[in-house]
Amino acid sequence: MNYCLAILWSLICLNVSAQTPASTSTPKRAQTIAGTQPPKSAQTSYVPQKDLLLQIDSNLKIGAAQYKYLLAHTPSDRMPRSFTEEDQTWVTSDAGWWTSGFHVGTLLQLYQATGDKALQQLGIERLGGLASQQYNKGTHDLGFMIYCSYGWAERLQPSKVYADVLMNSARSLSTRFNPKVGCIKSWDHGPGVYPVIIDNMMNLELLCWASSYSGDTSFLHIARVHANTTMLNHYRPDYSSYHVVIYDSATGAVVKKQTAQGYADGSAWARGQSWGFYGYTLMYRYTRDKRYLDQARHIAQYLLHQPNLPTDGVPYWDYNAPDITHALRDASAGSIMASALLELCHYVPAAEGKAYVKEAETILRTLSGPAYLATLGTNGGYLLKHSVGNIPAHSEIDVPLTYADYYFVEAMIRYKNLRVN
Repeated sequence: MNYCLAILWSLICLNVSAQTPASTSTPKRAQTIAGTQPPKSAQTSYVPQKDLLLQIDSNLKIGAAQYKYLLAHTPSDRMPRSFTEEDQTWVTSDAGWWTSGFHVGTLLQLYQATGDKALQQLGIERLGGLASQQYNKGTHDLGFMIYCSYGWAERLQPSKVYADVLMNSARSLSTRFNPKVGCIKSWDHGPGVYPVIIDNMMNLELLCWASSYSGDTSFLHIARVHANTTMLNHYRPDYSSYHVVIYDSATGAVVKKQTAQGYADGSAWARGQSWGFYGYTLMYRYTRDKRYLDQARHIAQYLLHQPNLPTDGVPYWDYNAPDITHALRDASAGSIMASALLELCHYVPAAEGKAYVKEAETILRTLSGPAYLATLGTNGGYLLKHSVGNIPAHSEIDVPLTYADYYFVEAMIRYKNLRVN
């Protein structure tokens, strides 16, 4: 069995190497941060719905006011994380927590969308608190922490200072890659134990950016090998994903497939499905490797034809949760999925792309309704209500979450930027 795995792994690595261009030492401008603009290679264009565009403009104005309110209740040395309605408590984190960079990214996206320079200033002021994380080799989440913050700053105002932080972060993240396993390690659980979570697909964008910016293709190589290994071992025949795959760090063999935040090992934890979907879409953006496009399309079909996806588009926290019609919804899973759909629509034939846009519209309309969208001065300053962090750990259940807002704002901007026929 190990011999067969070794042969298979060798073929994967050879395939990756064959498709990776030779390294060059000449830096170049990276791809558009977060991919909010339609790609030049878009196969078709779509007509945004005027009423939804008006709603989005209203949402973004609310978001600008809400985030000023949120930061007024957040100490300057802390990062927004969530809010507890029962006791009106703002939940914050230090810079080392995986969600620490999202609030800066949301502020800068809101600035881009509204032109409110106060939001830009607030975002730039908060960047300094994240700078130390560029050397953090103890986390796989530097993509979330640094790319979603410094990446936006670099896009809006290119700076060697910002780029250096991003490059150092990519180097730190690369130290967690084990070529024997073919993945970046997610958690440090002791000698020999090598857990990899589907969420990690999102952190690959930092490596893709670093390769595009610097010309050093070693970063892209790591991203591609990780994506290939994840495709091989995380995904089931129906294109749903396990949350966690445990590897043997010495041999690279799969030891166990399980969940940490989902209902059961064999269930489809909703946010994990959205993470993987978004991750393969962005990998296609950077590589134009058809395997990643095919994977993203397969995942999209799984999600759109998922019998337990509510008609309003906002997923239950796990697609296989018990008593599903009474299960909690997860606005974060919906916002991530909507944003990914609004990128993938540009890479596929028109009829398929329009189906993706239609589903994204459904999600955006639902999240823009009173059930999910906060009114001014409520919800602790966050935009979206009703997200789910980790039900098995009894953590952040049915609360606003900073990353739900980040991807909701990104999805709205992507929708506004749909090309008009």
